[in-house]
Amino acid sequence: MNDAQPRPSDSDGPDAPDGTHLPVGAESGSDTPVLTRQIPPPIEMVTLLGPRDELLRTMERQFPLVDTHVRGNEMTFAGPAGELEIIDTLVDELLTIVSTGQPLNRDAVERSISMLRGQTAERPADVLTMNIVSSRGRTIRPKTLNQKRYVDAIDEHTVVFGIGPAGTGKTYLAMAKAVAALQAKQVNRIILTRPAVEAGERLGFLPGTLNDKIDPYLRPLYDALHDMVSPETIPRLMASGTIEVAPLAYMRGRTLNDAFIILDEAQNTSSEQMKMFLTRLGFGSKMVVTGDITQVDLPGGTRSGLRVVRDILEGVEDVHFAELTSHDVVRHRLVSAIVDAYERDEVRAERRARSRAASADHRDHRGSRRTSDRSPDRGAGRDDHGRDHRDDRDGHGGRRDATEAGA
Repeated sequence: MNDAQPRPSDSDGPDAPDGTHLPVGAESGSDTPVLTRQIPPPIEMVTLLGPRDELLRTMERQFPLVDTHVRGNEMTFAGPAGELEIIDTLVDELLTIVSTGQPLNRDAVERSISMLRGQTAERPADVLTMNIVSSRGRTIRPKTLNQKRYVDAIDEHTVVFGIGPAGTGKTYLAMAKAVAALQAKQVNRIILTRPAVEAGERLGFLPGTLNDKIDPYLRPLYDALHDMVSPETIPRLMASGTIEVAPLAYMRGRTLNDAFIILDEAQNTSSEQMKMFLTRLGFGSKMVVTGDITQVDLPGGTRSGLRVVRDILEGVEDVHFAELTSHDVVRHRLVSAIVDAYERDEVRAERRARSRAASADHRDHRGSRRTSDRSPDRGAGRDDHGRDHRDDRDGHGGRRDATEAGA
């Protein structure tokens, strides 16, 4: 903590949202740059700093070279000029988020800092305050920059592919956009589908009707739907066909007009199934295809339709591919670390496989050379008439006579 009072510089610093002048200068008797921010009185400091200063501690961990001091509604930062510039913008972004009534948390602060360090064109406040749909007092919004770009792509394109690891919100955000489109009467119905493929284990014959058998495969879609639509409303919407949840096999032969269609777990479709699904698109409809190409559960030898569709549709107008990474995981913090660990292991496995293949090729090449060197025909040749002959010299280096040669 730094208790020294900052000395204003000759140049003016940025202004706070309420117009308060913010001097930026150097600490008295030191060349260390200092930034002072006055937080507007309407905003309670606990809102900005978090309970028990949790958010302040987060900022201190993210800026280890900066000394931070808080007194009343004044925050003073001393450290490298480049870091102070990021902090100055960060405080503005956090104040903007708070002014919308959205509470801050550690995740929001860390993601804001990450975006500012990455010098992205989008402001953190624009990303973190974007509302998609609200239900029962809960608002669903993107939490990362790539998620916002994914949501924006859904608005701007007819067919969007959301590709990324587990926990990045691919399906959840697509479902939120579908519900928002239905509420805004942009579409007449929502169709949710996924292939009925077991995740690497045999479940055997399931009891009940056909719907009872496929229900376990579609349960994740129901779970997301219950977060966005009143549970009392869902049965009525499904009975009227406004919301339809069905396996991919039910899509064949249909033309889907004025609908928001989501294909989940698309990595478990074959190339033929992917083509079948995409060609269901009708007038006034929008399609979102989501999947994780690292979790393919198809039987051996079957190529994932999600793996090949990008090469096929690359450059096709009004089709967009959105990439999400482990940095966009919004589940437990360990999920992102687990995804990264598996990706590193896959890279190591590929390197080992290439190394083994190269070693095998080298051994085969050396073996073929040794076999050639030991060939019984070595020293054999052909005469002018194309007939084989061997060296006719005897053991003393002389040429054998014609009789011996003939014998």
